[in-house]
Amino acid sequence: QVQLVESGGGLVQRGGSLRLSCAASGFTVDSYTIGWFRQAPGKERDRVSCISSSDGSTHYADSVKGRFIISRDNAKNTVYLQINSLKPEDTAVYYCAADLHITTSWCPRANFGTWGQGTQVTVSS
Repeated sequence: QVQLVESGGGLVQRGGSLRLSCAASGFTVDSYTIGWFRQAPGKERDRVSCISSSDGSTHYADSVKGRFIISRDNAKNTVYLQINSLKPEDTAVYYCAADLHITTSWCPRANFGTWGQGTQVTVSS
């Protein structure tokens, strides 16, 4: 049974940092494309980062580029999102998702069908 579980969210001050974790079970994160998304109240869900299974390339939304870093720890079967220099506008529920349709997916064409439950990130002024 496949599952993704996010953790690491919390309340931080402007300029602070967090490391979000996406622990996978039932599949190996090394073999599939994994994305991070976020959704603020009343807003559309946006993709903020992605790591491709085909070549390991990483992708970032313009709003987070230079501040967020996506990585994989294959031994722990976990994908991380290090979020730095946080701003109040980063406040959202953060989700990880996997494209399990194929093992050679890449981020620009990924079809994310498996989702975690989300972890709340709140950034105060």
